[in-house]
Amino acid sequence: MSDSKVPVIISTDPGIDDAVAIAIALFSPKLDVQLIVPEEGNVSIEKTIFNTRRLLTFLNRPVRVVAGSRRPLLHAAQHAGNVHGETGMDGYPFPEPTVAVDSSVTAAQAMHEVVSSSNVPVTLIGIGPLTDLALFIHQYPDDLANVGEVVLMGGALGRGNLGVLTEFNFGTDPEAAKIVIDSGLKLRIAPMEVGREAKLMPETSEQLKEMGKVGDMFYALFSKYRGGSFKTGLHMYDALAMGLILDPDIFTTVDTYLAIETSGTLTAGASLFDLRGYLHQDANVTVATAVDTYKFKQWFVEAIRATTEEEHS
Repeated sequence: MSDSKVPVIISTDPGIDDAVAIAIALFSPKLDVQLIVPEEGNVSIEKTIFNTRRLLTFLNRPVRVVAGSRRPLLHAAQHAGNVHGETGMDGYPFPEPTVAVDSSVTAAQAMHEVVSSSNVPVTLIGIGPLTDLALFIHQYPDDLANVGEVVLMGGALGRGNLGVLTEFNFGTDPEAAKIVIDSGLKLRIAPMEVGREAKLMPETSEQLKEMGKVGDMFYALFSKYRGGSFKTGLHMYDALAMGLILDPDIFTTVDTYLAIETSGTLTAGASLFDLRGYLHQDANVTVATAVDTYKFKQWFVEAIRATTEEEHS
């Protein structure tokens, strides 16, 4: 690994927008993806593992893959196949995967191996439910000194998309979200509302179609994606986590206190970003409250173009 690259671990549940985020990370000159942990989330863990393997095979990026959790800590799994399609990545004829899964360790153990052996702090990226990040934090507290930061796509500033006040990634495993948020680690978060601002408009999707095999692949996936509308704009939720790392100036951010509700009968998993200071607690997260949509589009297109440049190099 080059000393100029930030080592990262990605916890994910692909998922079409997860696939976009993973590709951006893999081709970024600033990041060194050391481990990908697919877990139960948007679709079943069998499908998220398969999707991760076939994406890495297609991108020719044989990153280490270790299977994550099959269910949340205390609750039954919930899926979002209505958004991502039955397989989670419908719409493109991927090749049969050749990237293997390392089944010799658990996800938390694999994270421990990466973090404890790294010469520089490791960034943890969560773009799915936070079960595996929580297990790592709980089981390996001595490793946390070598975690540079945790960057998440999750939570909602207001209303939710899983429950009335609950966003999917945090709401499917409230207890895990609470463990991560209460860990004392440096946290940056892109919530659901910012993902709804960061739309990929039809003309940009058409532009991607002409950007090599990766752009063509994403164009095909986007035609099946139900996060927004192919005609009126697609929500690029999980790519925001990569944006926070790679181009943070496109966001408006606020340092604030975040509490995760775990006991509410109707609100378990709700993310209480205390933007007005009602709880009188010190800030424990940096949350994006807005994104410059024009600059986001520019950044997004350039990030996908990076895959094309390598394709033709």
